[in-house]
Amino acid sequence: MFLFSKVKSVSGKQLENQLSDRPIILDVREKSEFIGGHIPGSVNVPLGKIQTYKVKKDQTVYVICQSGVRSKQAVKILAKKEIDAVHVKGGMIRWQGAVKGGNY
Repeated sequence: MFLFSKVKSVSGKQLENQLSDRPIILDVREKSEFIGGHIPGSVNVPLGKIQTYKVKKDQTVYVICQSGVRSKQAVKILAKKEIDAVHVKGGMIRWQGAVKGGNY
């Protein structure tokens, strides 16, 4: 038994390179954090509400938070619901792309 299970992951740069394809990006930070700066086009679904998130099963969602901890948790929850979820490594701290709002 493994204490840490692996989750599908991409770097921020890899996600940034896919933005022209308009991927579904879930930002699982709290609303105040999201308002403080987020990836344009991302949707705010705080970690505490991720259990209720619905998406077509054949769609991939990219999940980001501030540092990567909450997004990993969210990916595990979504995977149990058979949603193809991908963790964005490093979170917004490492995000180098465009940001809407906030001081990034």
